[in-house]
Amino acid sequence: MKALYSMSLATVVATLLTLSAPAPGFSQMMDMSANAHKGQAMEMGTMDKMGDMANMCAEHADKMGLSEDQTRKMKPIHWEMQKKQARFKADVKIAEIELMEIMDVKDFDLEKAGMAVKKIADIKTAHHLEMLKDMKEMRAILTDEQFKKMKTMVPMKMDNKKSSKKRMKK
Repeated sequence: MKALYSMSLATVVATLLTLSAPAPGFSQMMDMSANAHKGQAMEMGTMDKMGDMANMCAEHADKMGLSEDQTRKMKPIHWEMQKKQARFKADVKIAEIELMEIMDVKDFDLEKAGMAVKKIADIKTAHHLEMLKDMKEMRAILTDEQFKKMKTMVPMKMDNKKSSKKRMKK
């Protein structure tokens, strides 16, 4: 499921382009998308860390010393975060398709394209703020000691992801 979450604008654009006839100007858009992908990867890294915290708390409740009551309180927040993430991905994808529709003609309306870009940015900002709110709510459930344990576990999990990616490249 995480693979679905990591779908980037470049992937979406490339997929859509293979399904439609190429039009003038799309190669420039693809270049822009490839460069934008780096920024999105950093942005999604932050979002993944938020999801990792929630997942880790759920998966390692015993190692972190979470009580049954803490786990019970965290579950609905975790489910809600997952729903918000799914809605966010869908909303961004739709907004990006709408932007591509605007840019489909040679002499596209720059004002409409600008509004579409702003809409995408607004969706991302609103989602990020919502996730931060949920993350704060989850952290409030943890004791100081549990929070310290969680912080030491997250970097270890990230190191495991990096080493598994290196193995996959070899």
